[in-house]
Amino acid sequence: MEEDYVDTAPAAAPTPDLSVLLISLLRTVLYREGDERLWAALLNLQARVRDYVAVLNLDLVLDEAEGYAFLKSRPEPTDDDATPRLPRLIARRPLSFPVSLLLALLRKKLAEFDAGAGDTRLVLSRDEIVELVRVFLPDRSNEAKLIDQIETTINKGVELGFLRKLKSAGAGSTTGPASYEVRRILKAFVDAQWLAEFDARLLAYQLQLSGVVSAREGQSHD
Repeated sequence: MEEDYVDTAPAAAPTPDLSVLLISLLRTVLYREGDERLWAALLNLQARVRDYVAVLNLDLVLDEAEGYAFLKSRPEPTDDDATPRLPRLIARRPLSFPVSLLLALLRKKLAEFDAGAGDTRLVLSRDEIVELVRVFLPDRSNEAKLIDQIETTINKGVELGFLRKLKSAGAGSTTGPASYEVRRILKAFVDAQWLAEFDARLLAYQLQLSGVVSAREGQSHD
């Protein structure tokens, strides 16, 4: 007498490439230049990656032309939507005004750079970034303190992944001026609407700043 065979084996585990992809994306941004093998696996498995992360209320953002990919939280449902609100896996990080200013200026610089149809990598020296930012900050009598503040902001840009500090030129050189590559992922976070809104905030800030300076100058003449 023959019995029907019932397969009780567990479902096949995700392939190693898929597991590595998911773990990598949950940890950080994936760049084509950083790991070409992993990037190729992502292009082949992107449909499965999207299905997996959708369960976590995440979307895969993949830009093949620019060579980066990352995960972002899906928009939260509106009050009129019956969809339940899920906990956020990727926390929002509010940015200070100096960091927002830096990102806006770098984004505009990147747009100008792309319009020039030159190299694909925008590299700025530390001094160039300092000069880019300092004209929008209030004058200070302590120049060293102002530069320290801007360098702290630059380091935050590196920490957020929008800037990449490059090694100094020359073998074993550590004394040359620091240079930074503006990562193209910045284009995905700072769009035209964000820039327009920030420009309005920046104008209000500059008007406020000019009023403070005028008041101080008036007091100095009294």
